[in-house]
Amino acid sequence: MARTPIDHPGEQAAEEPIRLLAIRDTPLSLDEVFRAVGDDAAGGTALFVGTVRDHDGGADVDALAYSSHPTAEAELRRVAEKVVADFPVRALAAVHRVGDLAIGDIAVVVAVSCPHRAEAFAACRKLIDDLKHEVPIWKHQTFSDGQEEWVGAC
Repeated sequence: MARTPIDHPGEQAAEEPIRLLAIRDTPLSLDEVFRAVGDDAAGGTALFVGTVRDHDGGADVDALAYSSHPTAEAELRRVAEKVVADFPVRALAAVHRVGDLAIGDIAVVVAVSCPHRAEAFAACRKLIDDLKHEVPIWKHQTFSDGQEEWVGAC
C-alpha cells in the first residue's frame, strides 16, 4: 500500500515549532536565526532579512530608530502562533531590533522551516507581513532635509 504524504510525522507541524522570538537592542544574527529553524524533517527553509535603506518615499534617510511597546514580544508570540496554526511549521524564528540603526543595519530577521518549500515561503511571508502590521514597533526616520516621520507598526 502506498503512503500518502501526510502519513509521515515529518509532514506535520512540529510539537514545539516556535524556537526563537525576541526584540533586541543589539545587532541581529542571520546565523542565529537560521540555526534556530534547523529541522531534519524540513525540506524548505525561507528566511527574510529586513535592512535599513537610505531612502523612503523619494527622500534621503539620514537616521532611523525603532521603538516598541511593552507588549510587543507578547504580540510577536501571538503572530507566530497564528502562523504555526495555519501552516505545517517545523520551526519558526523572528527577531526585531530596536534603538538607533544605521543605513544597512539589519532591522528584522524571520525564518520558517516546513516540510516543503511552498509552505515555507508562504509561512515566512505571512510571518513578516503580520509582524509588520500587528506588532507594536514604530520607526522614526530623520531625512536629509531635516524633516522627521514616525511610521506605524513596522
